Amino acid sequence: MISMPLLQRAAFVLAFGSAFSIVFSIAVSNILLALAVAALLLSGEKLRFPPIGLPLALFAGGTLLSLLLSAEPSLANPQIRKLFVFLTLLVVSSTFRTLGHVRKLMLAWAGIAAVAAMHSFLQFADKMNEAQRLGRPFYEFYVPERTTGFMSHWMTFGGQQMIILLLLGAFLFWAPAKGWFRALLAGIGIVIGVSILLNLTRGIWLGTAAGGLYLAWSLRRWLVLAAPLVLALGIWLGPDSVRERLASAVRPKARIDSNQHRIVTWRTGWEMIKAHPLFGLGPEQVNRQFTKYIPPDVPMPLPEGWYGHLHNIYLHYAAERGIPTMLALMWLMGRIVTDFRRALRKLRDHEGFARAVLHGGIAVVISILVTGIFELNLGDSEVLILFLATVGCGYVAVQKAGTEQPAEEQAIA
Repeated sequence: MISMPLLQRAAFVLAFGSAFSIVFSIAVSNILLALAVAALLLSGEKLRFPPIGLPLALFAGGTLLSLLLSAEPSLANPQIRKLFVFLTLLVVSSTFRTLGHVRKLMLAWAGIAAVAAMHSFLQFADKMNEAQRLGRPFYEFYVPERTTGFMSHWMTFGGQQMIILLLLGAFLFWAPAKGWFRALLAGIGIVIGVSILLNLTRGIWLGTAAGGLYLAWSLRRWLVLAAPLVLALGIWLGPDSVRERLASAVRPKARIDSNQHRIVTWRTGWEMIKAHPLFGLGPEQVNRQFTKYIPPDVPMPLPEGWYGHLHNIYLHYAAERGIPTMLALMWLMGRIVTDFRRALRKLRDHEGFARAVLHGGIAVVISILVTGIFELNLGDSEVLILFLATVGCGYVAVQKAGTEQPAEEQAIA
């Protein structure tokens, strides 16, 4: 028979592996998550779930209710299975017993994100060479098929890099890293930041900027004044495609930039919400019923783009599952930020890493909410699992707030 301590150790290793591997393989991450849940239940370890159970239960309940009331409940299986990944919160909160465990995971994320960034640089170079070989303008060739790192889509890659960069930024601001190690982390941050810049995903740029401004404001408010300088430096040092992408916000290029396409999805989503405000169309129904709700004044053919979802978490969840379910999700986000802010007020001066985790978690929530204006980022399992693992780590810091002794908060040399 396997001993309880061994099962507890296995549960931690599997939970760590699931959270880490999501940056390069969703299949591996899901398998390890299932094994972590099984090991945790068999280990006798006390189950610890973050105090966000009520809003999360309302979100899950609203999802199930919208499914039962939808026209085709059998098609909702993908969204029901996706509720499984919320167990990430349980396994991280229950098996990560110390801030040292959280530190190891965040450093592992930073390392793999740097590798993914360097891989994306090779992808970027290959696309430049291919565009030149075909004699096509690089911007028009690149935007429809951008760098993806180890992911299958540029939005997924950008979302993960954004989360990890913000956590790393918080680490550099508040955690006690010194000397060559601090310089190494700063270099990794630059590499990840460049990968986000070259990803040319405007929503990710805005989400990263919003989270970064929160971190700067929380450390030294005057640092926010440096934001225009950082932006100008990125524009100046970046390739022409970066400047073209910025200009596309006000001067989009037809058939390439998604401005008009998103306006169509947002307007259509609003029509869905007006028709089904309480329970929505049901999971997986936005795609199937999209054409039915297109406003009559929208010209045909539709602008090029993906119409399988509404490219906005607020509109999409309200249209798919109803306004109350969307508000439950917003309550969940607000509760996370509130809990982290309260824990920050309990920290003492020597608890630098706990401060980094909590500030980083808030920055990540802000970035998700901002990016969610332009994309269904929480509908992407790779981004969702990384986000949930971050929240789980944040609640480990909440539990430890005000309890760590100076000797436990060791500087990393």
